[in-house]
Amino acid sequence: MAKLDVDPAILAELAPNGTLRAGINLSNFLLVTGKAPNGDPVGVSPDMATEIATRLGVSIQYVLYPDPGSLADAAEKGEWDIGNIGAEPQRAKTIAFSAAYCEIESTYLVPAGSPIRSIAEVDRPGIRIATKGRAAYGLWLENNLRHAELVQTDSIDQSFDAFVEQRLDALAGLRPRLIVDVLRLPGARLLDGQFSAVQQAIGTPRKNAEAASWLFKTVEDLKASGFVADLITKHKVDGLSVAPIV
Repeated sequence: MAKLDVDPAILAELAPNGTLRAGINLSNFLLVTGKAPNGDPVGVSPDMATEIATRLGVSIQYVLYPDPGSLADAAEKGEWDIGNIGAEPQRAKTIAFSAAYCEIESTYLVPAGSPIRSIAEVDRPGIRIATKGRAAYGLWLENNLRHAELVQTDSIDQSFDAFVEQRLDALAGLRPRLIVDVLRLPGARLLDGQFSAVQQAIGTPRKNAEAASWLFKTVEDLKASGFVADLITKHKVDGLSVAPIV
């Protein structure tokens, strides 16, 4: 899409030097699905950032992070102008988020022989749940669990290992990843439904008040126009859906 007429105040906040620095979380395998020959990330997330830069009429620079926690930590360090990350209350203290542009279902995997049959049965005393610490679904569990114990790890792979090695009661994660994990564990099951839907959004540091409002409207337009749906189809991503228009 061609450059739009953008208020100079918004450009001053997002790209004062003519380049939009976009923080990209490399650990989200649904939103970053590959790497270009020059090393740039490929997927829905970088394409969203590129479209925003196009609408601003500026160049794009990807600022890469190994996980969402490190991306969120950089919000007040001046390392990026927009950040593509799950919108969670803890992160909203330093980041102003758009509404979600896509959603990813979060659920549980339980081991063979587990008496747990539903998501409602997981949050009970004595239940231990493996999760990746500081992932959006992990943050949701921190905020909402009342009885079960969280066993947090530094990576998705480590949460799977902890689930198996410590014989935990459930493994929390994004459904597309758990569909793969359940095949590694004979008799294990995925629970129907979801405990949350990870809301993937575009954020900017809270000091960028003018830019935050513009980003909100821009993301809504990208959903309504079919742009986000087209990206999901383009990158052949299963388990990702366009978020409702606000």
